[in-house]
Amino acid sequence: MILCCGEALIDMVPAVTADGTPGFVPHTGGAIFNTAIALGRLDTQSGMLTGLSTDKFGQQLGAALKASHVDTALVMISARPTTLAFVHLVDGQATYDFFDENSAGRMVQSTDLPTIPRNVTALYFGGISLACEPSADTYADLLVAQSGRKVVIIDPNIRPAFIQDEARYRARLARMFSNADIVKVSDEDLHWLVDGPLTLGEKAEHILQSGPAVVIVTRGSVGAMAITSDGNRVEVPAPHVEVVDTVGAGDTFNAGFIAKLSEQGVLTKQALHSLEAETLVAALHHGAKVAAVTVSRSGANPPWANEI
Repeated sequence: MILCCGEALIDMVPAVTADGTPGFVPHTGGAIFNTAIALGRLDTQSGMLTGLSTDKFGQQLGAALKASHVDTALVMISARPTTLAFVHLVDGQATYDFFDENSAGRMVQSTDLPTIPRNVTALYFGGISLACEPSADTYADLLVAQSGRKVVIIDPNIRPAFIQDEARYRARLARMFSNADIVKVSDEDLHWLVDGPLTLGEKAEHILQSGPAVVIVTRGSVGAMAITSDGNRVEVPAPHVEVVDTVGAGDTFNAGFIAKLSEQGVLTKQALHSLEAETLVAALHHGAKVAAVTVSRSGANPPWANEI
């Protein structure tokens, strides 16, 4: 099972009400939640480790996980409120205002964590849950603790406006990257992480040198590239689709990539350090194909396997 560890929240998506005034509609979301949902819909066994509220939004999130065949046995329930993210769309590009103080997800601490079962083969981390304490330190500690026995994957999905202590955040990510097997970043993430007049490839090499077996860089409509610790470097184009919005695009790319690695039997520590270029290209193509379906429709609505 692929265990997705991190935030599950409600995206408040703009919509016009019946009387023509602007409003917001609650949609399930969150980077880690989206990836878990997408994995479940792609027929890849997935689970979610997160903090959910007993409120109506928390119930909505729990129901959505189960509807997409995501195992919720490791979800931690509390009476704290659900995180809300108000979405603003300009030409299909999304920005967010978060309301996260004292939330069920943010307040997850190490003492709350369940025991990770033996059937979990890989853990996936990222999103705003790595920026907001105390959950950020909780997930960082969990990644490091599990890195010796499980495959660990991280996509920081960096939102600079959400970071309160940049030095602490950078140190946390560096610690997690050095213990990860796969690091995925967007081109914007990479430029934020590695400053200076280097190429994307050179900046990706900088991340690779910190320890992971694979570094993936997504570049929006241009496509994706990946480099490996044993010297492979590959690129794939993005499928041409009419973009409705980009909400959840990177999250569903990750699911498609992880699902294809799992299907090919190479989502293991040993295999990731000796990936053949063809295997890596197939996984990147699958991730791009899954993401293309998501961006062609409104909201983070990952495709089911029979849609691919």
